[in-house]
Amino acid sequence: MTRWRTRVTSPRPLIVSRARSATWPAKKRGSARRRKAVARVAALHAKARRQRADHAHKTVNALVAAYDVIVHEDLRIANMTRSASGTVDAPGRNVAAKSGLNRSILDAGWGMFLTILAHKAENAGRELIAVEPRNTSRPCARCGHVAKENLLTQAVFRCTACGHAAHADVNGGGQQLEGRACPSRRCGSGLARSRSL
Repeated sequence: MTRWRTRVTSPRPLIVSRARSATWPAKKRGSARRRKAVARVAALHAKARRQRADHAHKTVNALVAAYDVIVHEDLRIANMTRSASGTVDAPGRNVAAKSGLNRSILDAGWGMFLTILAHKAENAGRELIAVEPRNTSRPCARCGHVAKENLLTQAVFRCTACGHAAHADVNGGGQQLEGRACPSRRCGSGLARSRSL
């Protein structure tokens, strides 16, 4: 049985743009220099948006051309990027870290990528399956053993039963292919015979 797995990385264009814009001094509100600085920041954000869209289109075209069945996690991006600031009565914890994570998730453009993927896969006649992301990283892709202890860190997976070691994302992808992780639209009958993301 042959399987293909592809990890897609994002160039994170806005982080580069922020590094360029961070050196500008504060300007007086309403001044001509401030308007120019605002226009420069807007141009950097527009360039980052174009780079994000370009990367998404090129990557999706490669995936749709290479695979007949594409499986991805059905992520709730709006819930994942919700603010952690809390209220005056119950303030949030690790607010700065959460806001940085939110910025990084939104900069990666997951929503845009999945939208473009859905449209192009449908137009090309490819099957796109969204898998429930809950507990896809805990079962072993080799023996099926499920334990919380299998996941050593966010990136390292080692099965306590059979000793299988892999990157956690690769192991989770194996679960989606084997059909042990139940897809949200249909349960995984025959997923192991198909090529997948």
